[in-house]
Amino acid sequence: MALEFTDANIKEAINSGKPVVVDFWAEWCGPCRMVGPIVEELAKEYDGQVIIGKMDVDENVDTPNEFGIRNIPTILFFKDGQLVDKQVGAAPKAALVAKVQGLL
Repeated sequence: MALEFTDANIKEAINSGKPVVVDFWAEWCGPCRMVGPIVEELAKEYDGQVIIGKMDVDENVDTPNEFGIRNIPTILFFKDGQLVDKQVGAAPKAALVAKVQGLL
């Protein structure tokens, strides 16, 4: 199951030494609801290898501002504490799997 990231816990995850995937979303966002189940599947498939979670942009404003999130869904990919890739807008599972594989 995907973790629930907040402004308070995101930095700890990013700096954990593990690859991290963060899905920025909102309840009212249609494309976010399309990507959400894919993110959940990836969280199960890569459990123990990659930290995968979601951040509600309506409840957390600091982190989306810090990373310049202007459109949702936006998925950020971190490796060794650094932002290495991103996906803006809805994408098929295969595209997201390829990006996650790139973190391993």
